[in-house]
Amino acid sequence: MSEPLLKVKNLKTYFTSRHSQVKAVDGVDFVVGKGRVLGIVGESGSGKSMTSLSIMGLVPGPQGKIVEGEILLEDMDLVKLSDKQMENVRGNLVSMIFQEPMTALNPVLTIGEQISEMLIKHRSMRKSEAMAKAIEMLRSVGFARAEQIVKEYPHQLSGGMRQRAMIAMAMSCEPKLLIADEPTTALDVTIQAQVLELMKDLRDRTGTSVVLITHDLGVIAEMADDMIVMYGGQVVESGTADDVFEVTLHPYTKALLASIPVIDEERDRLYAIPGTVPSAANFPVGCRFADRCSLVETRCRETMPELQEVRTGHWVRCHLVTK
Repeated sequence: MSEPLLKVKNLKTYFTSRHSQVKAVDGVDFVVGKGRVLGIVGESGSGKSMTSLSIMGLVPGPQGKIVEGEILLEDMDLVKLSDKQMENVRGNLVSMIFQEPMTALNPVLTIGEQISEMLIKHRSMRKSEAMAKAIEMLRSVGFARAEQIVKEYPHQLSGGMRQRAMIAMAMSCEPKLLIADEPTTALDVTIQAQVLELMKDLRDRTGTSVVLITHDLGVIAEMADDMIVMYGGQVVESGTADDVFEVTLHPYTKALLASIPVIDEERDRLYAIPGTVPSAANFPVGCRFADRCSLVETRCRETMPELQEVRTGHWVRCHLVTK
């Protein structure tokens, strides 16, 4: 493992109302090494996106709040920074590619104005210089007519084009950490490959670390050095990507891998994990995967398993897996 850039320790992000407490992220720990790609996988509702919003200081308030934990970017605890201090971090030291580009982009500013605004603020560029850089960044994500795109508004672009504009914006200041939340969801296959290659190039050229959130285990296998599997707001398995794919230990991770169609294998039905992710407002007492696990035992329903290191650098939260 390289020197850590980001350390997330016992992160708990809860949403509280008069009647309930939603534990969206519940005691998450992980490390992102300098120049490495960390993949985060898990079903919708596992806490992946809320973990990334917590790092960015964008947890929806006033109900949502980081109630415990540390988010250390090198020696700086992002949890303790003021809103003003976080403005200097966001887009500069840490950038994010959001899952929904239509809601993330400002509808009343052109694409060029939105990219150049970041460069003027964080890189002290003149307006003309920032606009030239914006055109260069748009070309780098596959826009053939970048000079025209900078003058257009988000509603004038397709979903895939908006996503690429978001990627250009996130990469423009060459951040130390790039968080990519489902960055290729709205893109066709050729553009997907191009975007992933761009992220690799940014990592190789500038040493940027990447947190890649995705449902696509194929993307994780291709891109990630390390990976964590999340379920019910917790990390259930983590390690290097090679270790987790080659020696899969948690029943949930095994079930995710079993859900992937195999091109040269004939099946009457594709495998699907039974049941659904439990509500974050009403998690069970024991293992949160217990109701969907084919190997469940009595102790699984009664006691929460601890996250334990069962092989060097390979951590698992399961009663059935031991050293």
